[in-house]
Amino acid sequence: MKPVPSITWAEVGGREAALIQRCAARDEDACSELVSEHQRMVYQLSLNLLGDHNEALDLSQEVFLRVFRTIHTFRGHAALRTWIYRIVINQARNRQRWWRRRHRSQQISLDEHIRNHGELPQAGNGASPDRLLGQKQLAERIGTALDQLPFDQKTALVLREIDGLSYEEIGFSLGIAVGTVKSRLARARDALRAELRNA
Repeated sequence: MKPVPSITWAEVGGREAALIQRCAARDEDACSELVSEHQRMVYQLSLNLLGDHNEALDLSQEVFLRVFRTIHTFRGHAALRTWIYRIVINQARNRQRWWRRRHRSQQISLDEHIRNHGELPQAGNGASPDRLLGQKQLAERIGTALDQLPFDQKTALVLREIDGLSYEEIGFSLGIAVGTVKSRLARARDALRAELRNA
């Protein structure tokens, strides 16, 4: 297995290294700054992986708690953003397992119900109601198809296609080699196409 290349503290950047060290020293201003810089990314990835607004908010809080509990162990082996991605993925995977044990997959959130059955956006922004409906239906089909993928395949696809991470960043975030990232992405894309054909 080919190791994912690591980066050095010098490559992390002086400002980011200083922020990490201040967070490790429990500087509240630094912790607030780190949250401000990364909260949108953490929430969006959580939402893409879990598909539920409230769960994504809860997971985001868990992630930052874990970041601050473990930031003293960060040694610049990856960019801070990539390290945080890894924490989000691990926490989301744990939550998925918890859901499965409690048959969460058979429940539907209020947010999802409103999204699936709520009002269409107001026309007037140039898009016709038919086009808006088509876009909504396509988004629903893709979301449903993504949810049918195994968690690891879905995660790789979200990191690459939605978040735009490199193969190396995905490899670090998932703890796998770059070659495994590529094969997992290929399987995920094939499975997504099959799901969309059958939808």
